[in-house]
Amino acid sequence: MEPGRCCLPKMLPCRFWTAISKALFAEFLATGLYVFFGVGSALRWPSALPSVLQVAITINMATAMAVQVTWKVSGAHVNPAVTLAFLVGSQISLPRAVAYVAAQLAGATVGAALLYGVTPWDIRETLGVNMVRDSISTSQAVAVEVVLTLQMVLCVFASTDSRQASGSPATVIAASMAVGHLIGIYFTGCSMNPARSFGPAVIVGKFTVHWVARGFLADQVNTREADRGPKATL
Repeated sequence: MEPGRCCLPKMLPCRFWTAISKALFAEFLATGLYVFFGVGSALRWPSALPSVLQVAITINMATAMAVQVTWKVSGAHVNPAVTLAFLVGSQISLPRAVAYVAAQLAGATVGAALLYGVTPWDIRETLGVNMVRDSISTSQAVAVEVVLTLQMVLCVFASTDSRQASGSPATVIAASMAVGHLIGIYFTGCSMNPARSFGPAVIVGKFTVHWVARGFLADQVNTREADRGPKATL
């Protein structure tokens, strides 16, 4: 028997686990960076309060970065909702999907912890933990998040389908995230990513409806309107 054939059964599992490890690390790292920059863009610095456009642009660029560095390694999920969609569409196995989600949640937690650690105590406050606004019912919040996440998932499928598109899907997916935030911030603060909601919730220990977002920006809008008088808040 040839030496090369003798080693082949041992080489295949090794290569498989190497590929899986790289994919999981890519999901972990990219999700952590996404949470660090995305949540960080909404922090309420007194000298530069965040605007809707600022948050949307930062989310756009952070998404493009995360997708660009992961799409050839792991498929550029960086979002449990995307992983679930791929699982339902039979494009990923259940064990791999579970591993992806675990890596994403772990990465989001580490990213949020890093942001919490480098941010002054009077600025970080609740670190963008998600809460439904008083004027928005739970059913309304769910409906908004479903619509926003649906359009993003459809963009992911369309931009990663080799039959419909070529090149990196980073631009299309990032644009879909920016569009969602430009609208969704006024309704729920905009999450569109369970990992983004999970990370800050773990760090500050607040899990009340953490899957829909209110965010610092919505709080700031309410504060400004309250200072102006009894007008309707966004």
